[in-house]
Amino acid sequence: MIHIDINPIAFAIGPFEIRWYGIMVVLAVVAIIGITLLEAKRVGIAEDHIYSLGAWAVVGGVIFSRVIHVIDKWDYYIANPRQILAFEGLAVYGAVIGVILAIVIYCLVKKLSIWLIADLVSPGALVGMAIGRVGCVLNGCCFGLTTSLPWAVEYTCPTSYAPLGVPLHPTQLYHIIWNLLAFGVLWALRRRLKPQGSVFLIYLAFYAAGDLLIRFVREGDIFLFGLQQAQLIGIIMLVVTIPLLLVRMWLYRRRAASR
Repeated sequence: MIHIDINPIAFAIGPFEIRWYGIMVVLAVVAIIGITLLEAKRVGIAEDHIYSLGAWAVVGGVIFSRVIHVIDKWDYYIANPRQILAFEGLAVYGAVIGVILAIVIYCLVKKLSIWLIADLVSPGALVGMAIGRVGCVLNGCCFGLTTSLPWAVEYTCPTSYAPLGVPLHPTQLYHIIWNLLAFGVLWALRRRLKPQGSVFLIYLAFYAAGDLLIRFVREGDIFLFGLQQAQLIGIIMLVVTIPLLLVRMWLYRRRAASR
């Protein structure tokens, strides 16, 4: 069993507490922008677009991740409405949706290819998600169900969000491993995947599939049909992205063959 006795609070400045989770989110954003800059340079997209898009994406991601979290925990927030604006909980799927909307709006305004920009951002997004999950490990949030497996984790720090002294599935580590594996696949194939948008659609499918499966051993409220809200979103995402990916690839190859 793995024992975690790390204080989620990295340090405090007066009354303000800085959590490891927040630090990891900042590092995740830096990683996403850095990897996207490398991809943008490869295809000839100006760096200024990536920095501007990064700012748009952060705003969209934070807002929508909070909205989805509040909807998911609606029973709590309807009883504690003042906590809605506290920003003490975020949903990864909300961040994904918010970032996608930010990319679409920015590309429409700047007249850039939405598919191309989405492809450039996708590999870095997986690395950013993995880094963000390190914050979850330290925070004790997004914890798993109880288990007797030898790699179970047990939290002992009183300020952790996880239940103390209980062996749990290390679901945060499962997310990290899955995201890094998905990144490796996308990074290796990104130059060969056609048409534009294929990298992005595979990224969505990878993330949705991993999150769907991991949540079967992760603590969460049942939303509908015995599934958590995020699992239903994941199923919808898979139903949309996989057929769309296959159809677009088939049409691309058909057009290429007819030339």
